[in-house]
This record gives sequence, structure tokens and C-alpha cells, in this order.
Amino acid sequence: MDAQLIAFTGVAAGMVALPGADFTVVVRNALASRAAGLATALGVAGGLLVHTALAVAGLAAVLVALPALFRTVQLLGGAYVLHLGISALYATLRRSGPEREAPEDGPRRPAPREFGRALRQGFLTNALNPKAPVLFLSLLPQFVPHGQPPLPRTLLLAAVVVVLALIWFPAVALLVDRLGRWLRRPRTARAIEGGSGVALTGLGLALVTGPLLR
Repeated sequence: MDAQLIAFTGVAAGMVALPGADFTVVVRNALASRAAGLATALGVAGGLLVHTALAVAGLAAVLVALPALFRTVQLLGGAYVLHLGISALYATLRRSGPEREAPEDGPRRPAPREFGRALRQGFLTNALNPKAPVLFLSLLPQFVPHGQPPLPRTLLLAAVVVVLALIWFPAVALLVDRLGRWLRRPRTARAIEGGSGVALTGLGLALVTGPLLR
């Protein structure tokens, strides 16, 4: 039994499940439709694949060695998350008005363009998080047994992270869709949309102002 692999899986599961921008965007888009939620979940997993690939290749070390580059990526990521938060708050304001019950057959089916937008949102929300590659760069080596070739092991650990994301985020999207009839009630939907907007705006502001205050 590989005790280190089991331990890493537990740590990685906690990291993946920790609520943050990824979780918020998946929930928000899953309220629009099951397909949009699943597309966002796949996008998040794709972003994690980029981060783990960078860590395996050692390219994440460049972000650590070049603070200016790290801060630039952090600003870009913060600006994007901030954009999503403001968009959510704007959508909340647009929802204000006469309340209408959600249709019996659920939300409309998203157009391919909307599916692609949800996929892109999930990917960019995760991929533009500059702290993720640094975290993986510092975490993965801790679970490579002494004397074992690092490349195959880190590839395995990276695959574990991506698989966990492919399990967790689609499960969140499906759960939100399952509860959709209640969650899509106008008052509840506005509350979730507004809460998502506040959370994303706060996260975006923290990412944007962090480098500027240093």
C-alpha cells in the first residue's frame, strides 16, 4: 500500500473541494443549466491540468523566481475574477422586478456559444490563478519517495488532482441542477447570484490589490 499516495490523495481532495472562485463559478453557471455547469466543471479541470503540467515541467518555478511575472499573472487573474463578480452583481440587479416561477420543464437548453463561454469561464478562472502552480510546485515534491524517479511520480500525482477535479466539480454541478427547481426560484436565484457576485468580487479585489500593496 502506497501510504504517501493515499496521503496525497486526501490532501489534494481537500484542496480541490475547498470553496473558492472555481466552486462559485461552477454553482453560478449550473443554475443556468446542467450543461453550462458541467462545461464550467470541465473548464476548471482543464485549468488544473495546466497547473499540474507546469509544476511537472518545472515551469512554475519561473513564477517563483520572477516576482514581477508572478504579480502580472496575479493581476490578470484578479481582474478576470473581478469581472465575473461584477457581471454576477449586474445580473442580480437585472433579476430585480416581478417574480416569475421557473418553468416546469426547467431552464432552457444552452446554445453552443453559451456552452463554450461556460467552458472558457471555468478554464480561465482556474488557469489564471497564479497561486496554484506555486502550490503544486511546493506540494508535489513532498510526496515523491526518496530514490524514486521524480517524473513518473509527479505525473501520477498530477493525474490524481485532475481526476479528483473531474469527480468533484461535475458532482457539484449535478447537485445544483438536481436542486434546480428550488434554487432557480426568483428569490433564491437572486440570493445565490448576489452571493456569488460578492464572493467573486471580493476574491478578485484581493488578487488585484495584493501585488499593488507590496
